Amino acid sequence: MISITGSCHCGHVAYEANIDPEKVIICHCTDCQIMSGGAYRWGTLVDARNFQLMRGEPTYYQKKSESGSARYLAFCGTCGTSLWGGDGIEPTQYSLRLSTAHQARNLSPKLQIWHRSAYPWVESLHEIAAIDGQDF
Repeated sequence: MISITGSCHCGHVAYEANIDPEKVIICHCTDCQIMSGGAYRWGTLVDARNFQLMRGEPTYYQKKSESGSARYLAFCGTCGTSLWGGDGIEPTQYSLRLSTAHQARNLSPKLQIWHRSAYPWVESLHEIAAIDGQDF
């Protein structure tokens, strides 16, 4: 287990968590694609006893999962950053969005889930030209 800290883009909501770096995943489900505004969402599951809200109060959106159960998605009501998901407003397990972690660069994914929904070009990103800034 390692300790991480994180926050939304504007800093209104902040958290601390202890996570297992071997359980970092990429989710390619269509909900994660739409709600992240990207090709996938990247995160990990955290037991409630290993998560602490340090600052702010998130806003919640309730959705239904493919199984039909309710999922509560936490985001910053000020800047809109997606923070975590769970089975309630105070879940037993948090599905933490690791793009919000201050240690994000050190947290490599170990598994991809819902790969059947992955965009076909995701596997070949290393073949696409890359620049270090927005120089175009």
